[in-house]
Amino acid sequence: MAELMGQDGTWTFDGDIVRVVPGHGRGVHRLRKELGEIAVPLPALAGIAYEPGRKGKGGRIRLRLREGADPLTQIAAGRLNEAADPYRMAVDPDRTGVAEYLVDEVRAALSLEQVPDGPTDRYLLPGPNAPLTASGEDGTALFDGERIILDWNWITEESKRAGGPRQVTLRELVRVEWLPAVGWESGYLRFRHHGDSANVPPKYDPYCLKLGWGTQKEYTTTALLAAAVTARLPHPFGTGASSPEPQREALTAAPQEEAASGEDHDVLLRRLRELAELHREGVLTEAEFAAAKQALLRRF
Repeated sequence: MAELMGQDGTWTFDGDIVRVVPGHGRGVHRLRKELGEIAVPLPALAGIAYEPGRKGKGGRIRLRLREGADPLTQIAAGRLNEAADPYRMAVDPDRTGVAEYLVDEVRAALSLEQVPDGPTDRYLLPGPNAPLTASGEDGTALFDGERIILDWNWITEESKRAGGPRQVTLRELVRVEWLPAVGWESGYLRFRHHGDSANVPPKYDPYCLKLGWGTQKEYTTTALLAAAVTARLPHPFGTGASSPEPQREALTAAPQEEAASGEDHDVLLRRLRELAELHREGVLTEAEFAAAKQALLRRF
């Protein structure tokens, strides 16, 4: 096992998963702390790099995820600042050799497993758990796992506040848009739904939180809520389920459906290979994999 420790946290690689554990110091961004430990399965990776600093001052290590593998990076679209990005870590000068070793190990595994670096058609990492609450400059958003409720405060633009709280369900949503505030420019957290009107400025849009600048709390809570909702919407590059839970339900139902239809052993063998792949990717736990595999083997 390769292990790299630093002020930002600890990264380990066991041959199948890169485990990212954030540090607890004051210099670690709140978003990293709120996310907690992240288990990145090998199939979610497009690459890894160590970038040395100048004149022996350490450097940084960086994971590059495949597009569509992670709901957080999907919603962020490259807009996570370096301090908040959980897939980057500063490397101390005396740990550069360990960083290079970890990079070599991950690259060797990617090559051995022939992991493609193109987009995925489903999320390989789960989104943040619900319920979640996020605050913006002119109101708050609550996501309970099924619907988003938007409520306004006293500084909300009058026509927007006059409509009262708004809510939208996952079935009504088309997509979520997250744009963090940069410098003096405001950002927004917008929930696009069926029948949405043309682009309305965030100040007037009743399905949009306006985001001000300056606080890690607002940045963190809105990013996490956006990622949690995104993880539960249809995947942008696929037609299947967007999170691991529907996949688990489908796996438990599939053997009974196939047996009832009288399909041959080739179908069962194919299903067994699919189970092994999902277990390797971290979608199925050890117990879930063992139970599903036994259910299939009994049908041979």
